[in-house]
Amino acid sequence: MRVGPEEYAALPLRAHALLADAPLHDVWALDLPGGGPGRSVADVRQLLEREPIAEAGGAVRLLFGLRRGLGRVFGWDAEGAAPGPPDASSYVHRLSAADRAASLVEPGRREGLFRTLFVTERESIAEVRNATVHAFLVYALSEREGGYRLHWAVHVKPVGRITAWYMRGIDPFRRWLVYPALLRRLRRAWARELGGRG
Repeated sequence: MRVGPEEYAALPLRAHALLADAPLHDVWALDLPGGGPGRSVADVRQLLEREPIAEAGGAVRLLFGLRRGLGRVFGWDAEGAAPGPPDASSYVHRLSAADRAASLVEPGRREGLFRTLFVTERESIAEVRNATVHAFLVYALSEREGGYRLHWAVHVKPVGRITAWYMRGIDPFRRWLVYPALLRRLRRAWARELGGRG
């Protein structure tokens, strides 16, 4: 379910400072029952690797196929398609030495379309930059009575005039089809693999 930005802002996350100039676009929350003690973002990342977003149902597969096709036709995702010097605007350069030391994943590592910036036990920040958007995906896991709550936040920084109309075009599909399908799939995977623990 979508939640208000206040709930996300109250979490003690590195993302708030690191992404201060990248506007928060929206936030989702997913309650994950059970799991037992000591669960971390690493558990969520493993489940997401096994439950790829592009495979979260026929409609989602169709949308991702359409987006890939449009990206090829218009060159949105080609190397160097994003405005500005390659990699110069990646937020990996904003990480402090302490951030780099604390991250459980090497900052800058490519994972599919995304570049991982920072991962700790409770927080993961990744970015994708192309000719349409410079977007950031943050997920944060917090323990609560009876299980955990996952916050899934999207920050979007414009790369030009295209960003506003692009986001208006994809938001209905992202909000009504893609994220609900992905989060349902993630909840089922959690219940199947971790939900009975604790």
